[in-house]
Amino acid sequence: MTDFFTFIRDHADKLLEQTLTHIGLTFVSLLLALLIGVPLGILISRRTKLASSVLGVAGVLQTVPSVALLGFLIPLLGIGVGPALVALFLYALLPIIRNTYVGITEVSPFVKEAAKGVGMTDNQILTKVELPLALPVIFAGVRTATVINVGVATLAAYVAAGGLGEFIFSGIALSNVNMMLAGAIPAALLAVGFDFGLARLQRLSVKKLRIGALAFLILVPFLSAFYLLPGREDKLIAGFAHEFYGRADGYPGLQKTYGLQVRPRLIDQNLMYEAIHQGQVDIISGYSTDGRIKAFDLLVLADNRHAFPPYGAAPVVRQATLNRYPDFGPTLDKLAGKLTDSVMTALNYQADYKKEAPEAIAREFLKQAGLYKTPKPGERTETVVMGSKVFTEQYILAEIYRQLIEGQTPLRVVTKTGLGGTQICFDALRTGAIDFYPEYTGTGLLVILQPSASTLQHLPMQSDSVYQFVRQQFQEKYKLDWLKPLGFNNSYCLMMRREQAKQLGIQSIADLVKYLGEK
Repeated sequence: MTDFFTFIRDHADKLLEQTLTHIGLTFVSLLLALLIGVPLGILISRRTKLASSVLGVAGVLQTVPSVALLGFLIPLLGIGVGPALVALFLYALLPIIRNTYVGITEVSPFVKEAAKGVGMTDNQILTKVELPLALPVIFAGVRTATVINVGVATLAAYVAAGGLGEFIFSGIALSNVNMMLAGAIPAALLAVGFDFGLARLQRLSVKKLRIGALAFLILVPFLSAFYLLPGREDKLIAGFAHEFYGRADGYPGLQKTYGLQVRPRLIDQNLMYEAIHQGQVDIISGYSTDGRIKAFDLLVLADNRHAFPPYGAAPVVRQATLNRYPDFGPTLDKLAGKLTDSVMTALNYQADYKKEAPEAIAREFLKQAGLYKTPKPGERTETVVMGSKVFTEQYILAEIYRQLIEGQTPLRVVTKTGLGGTQICFDALRTGAIDFYPEYTGTGLLVILQPSASTLQHLPMQSDSVYQFVRQQFQEKYKLDWLKPLGFNNSYCLMMRREQAKQLGIQSIADLVKYLGEK
């Protein structure tokens, strides 16, 4: 617990900022849902033939998985606050529409007849009789919508809209429990707090509830304004992957080596390139062999001070697996040196830009390399389990390995793709959940081994030196073996749109730091 409280203290400013953003996202979407949902609920209470259709549509929207809904909205609205607010708004609609409808329709017909008997118009009956009597039920819907939105708002970080999800996503990517808890606990407390407050409001008498409802309607726009609080304006907007932002060989390494200071938007790494292509960010973290560099005409900023170490790709395998299947290691080593930087970039380009399937890309590559063999028919009794991280290159490598192994050995390959960040893959390998996965030497050095500063200072940052050091340490500490390198170096890097970088005179990370530091 001491580590957790230390983390909270060190990140108090950002935690407060993201908590306010989270509250703002929740109540902006809730305000929109109230403005649309309550009138819709009133409408279908008057025209009951529409009720089943309206509630059916709202119900279907409620059942769509949140990540899938965001994925559908991103091509339409881009990244940022747009898709996040629309998704939250849609999730809040059903309980508000339904409870407004139910609350009004359940008002006793005798009460409405009595109101008509004293000469009230339909509008007067609605405002002076039906809505006041329906308020407890309507507030139950608002209460449900609020709690739902507090939880779903954590996914706003997926599309760079901020909120407590930034801590949760980063913690998952880095397997940092303190970071995950720093986002999860405040989100849970917000949900419990808002639920408790609205429950107390719901239980008030009708007379007091009218006053409470008025106060709530004033409070919602106030809480919504938290999302509009002014922040520091940066000359250039950066968009970083959650893992890059927290890894020692990512943004912290740039801060240490270059003194780079930015306030990045944290984005899912699969959305960063689309964000810079659409002009929503100016700088992104990325990978030097990514095919979208060519597709979107991006410039990789030169790392003259070598903040990023070599990232030679190679399979990491459990020693027990190599001992169990003697032909397994030599089969994997057939790919050694076959995937150069240019080859891997071209393969990534086919998947990222041309949208070709990794299976087809892998098959064509193996054929050109003279390594493809059609798998022999028959039951395969022995199985190896392969893992991969969540980005295009790893999916392609996983498919290359699967086809290579099943074509040249009697082994069956079970793939567990999309395991997430480095630590998740490594833990799965170390514990035996998987038998091997493709990794990068720089990642193995700085993220997994984390040697002392003096060790790093004396270690030549050359591809061969880093590979030999990492291989030796993995064998000694974990009984894991790095097989022969594939031949390409997929380094972390910073990128800008080429045209913008040219206009600003930025060619390297040092140029970027100088530009940002100019008044």
